[in-house]
Amino acid sequence: MIEPKPVEEVIAVAEPDPRVRVLIVDDQRPFRAAATAVVESIDGFEVVDAVETAEQAIDGIERTGPELVLMDLNLPGMDGVTASRLLRERYPEIMVVLLSSYDEAEFTDLISDCGASAYVPKASFGPERLETLWRERSGR
Repeated sequence: MIEPKPVEEVIAVAEPDPRVRVLIVDDQRPFRAAATAVVESIDGFEVVDAVETAEQAIDGIERTGPELVLMDLNLPGMDGVTASRLLRERYPEIMVVLLSSYDEAEFTDLISDCGASAYVPKASFGPERLETLWRERSGR
């Protein structure tokens, strides 16, 4: 007679995906490539898409399911501030980090007004800073 296997061996228990899904929004191809390299150098982070415009990002949110959006301030069409505001209204669980070449001090009030979690000058953008922001804001 064949002994039945314990239920635990038969049913695979689905565990939550521990990876942080990141969407990059920047109109400059070289920066999208650099940001992709930064994100993918962090253990547990993955880029789900990298797009040129805020409209592309918003249209693809349901398909890509990001937890973190890296958004340039200056985009063609809808700017990063407006897009951040819209994303936070529709998807409050998504963390938005604004990026640009401007000094951080210039955007302190703007960040809280549009719902972004942080602003990072592109010159300061790197794996350590991104990972720290994610851990501080998400508690993960």
